[in-house]
Amino acid sequence: MNEYPFIKYSKLDFSEEESSRRAIEYFGFMNKRRSIRHFSERPVPKQVIENLILTASSAPSGAHKQPWTFCVISNHALKHQIRTAAEKEEKESYNGRMTEDWLADLAPLGTDWQKEFIDIAPWIIVVFRKSYEIIEGVHHKNYYVQESVGIACGFLLAAIHQAGLVSLTHTPSPMNFLQKILNRPDNEKPYLLIPVGYPAEDALVPDIKRKDLESVSVWFE
Repeated sequence: MNEYPFIKYSKLDFSEEESSRRAIEYFGFMNKRRSIRHFSERPVPKQVIENLILTASSAPSGAHKQPWTFCVISNHALKHQIRTAAEKEEKESYNGRMTEDWLADLAPLGTDWQKEFIDIAPWIIVVFRKSYEIIEGVHHKNYYVQESVGIACGFLLAAIHQAGLVSLTHTPSPMNFLQKILNRPDNEKPYLLIPVGYPAEDALVPDIKRKDLESVSVWFE
């Protein structure tokens, strides 16, 4: 027997012209999204962040297990604790863990081990992936966890941009300190750290170019 009753899908019914227009407009909008490392301290209402999380959690997931937890942090002391731990790991990475090729690829982007945005951005979202659920003491396996959480993070980044905010995907390595600082259970592992807020007035971004359609797609018609 199905656990979920089936209901009629409420479809969006656009003409071909409308679909084409919306696709072009959305590409133009999303193509303006950039990773930002210079944030303003301007506050962002909690309700905005709540709705961003709800959008992320609407993503598809393996067997509809929704294997994610979003830890949302505005507490200044906690953010600074996270920054201190992240910078410790990043400094070691930039000074020995990373290969010369990796460092050379990062050099044009102007990144380094210092992560002051963790202190400055009004909100930090740390995404955790859940390999299994614990229900009444029993372990229940989740499926396609990496893929599911990755899709949810994509939804989240798009929602942040839609709200007129900016973000950055930060993956300090190793990330286990986040599990300890945020007191998360053993079935949750850190996946991504995302500062969220408004850009600083003098924020700069590298003048990058994205690959064209021919470079990222293969068509079989």
